[in-house]
Amino acid sequence: METILELEIPASPEYIAIARLVVSSIASSRRNLPDDRIDDLKLAVSEACTNAIEAYGPTVDEDGSDGRVRILVQDDDEKLEVDVADNGPGFDPDDLPTHPPVTDPERLNFERGLGIPLIRTLVDDVQFVSTPGGTSVRMTVYGEPLELHPPEEFGPDETLTEG
Repeated sequence: METILELEIPASPEYIAIARLVVSSIASSRRNLPDDRIDDLKLAVSEACTNAIEAYGPTVDEDGSDGRVRILVQDDDEKLEVDVADNGPGFDPDDLPTHPPVTDPERLNFERGLGIPLIRTLVDDVQFVSTPGGTSVRMTVYGEPLELHPPEEFGPDETLTEG
């Protein structure tokens, strides 16, 4: 698996847009994915970054300077992986409360806690690794790599003409 990008941003919400933009640019330039799949990945990255920022809690400076969120993008022939990690206190993803189905009116009573279930529906695979020293969310999107073609070269008897 080839590492395409390692990005570290301050743990502050205004930097989430940078992570989204960079990841979506890489995904669209390296994968043969429809636009809606790219949008799903952008939203999943936003949710993972938001959770990473919130993991630092009130101990992080307002500008996020004493907390960092790391984004690692890796690529191979079958998939694109995006790993979002923090150094917060960690959590147990299996202890999250179960939310009612989207069609249940009780769902409207849940204003928070929807990020992880949303990530799970937006990407093809997700893994959470959480320890007291931080959490890593690895999101995987499967799809064919884009075939990058070198510029066409002209043969000896071919010329470029203006037309």
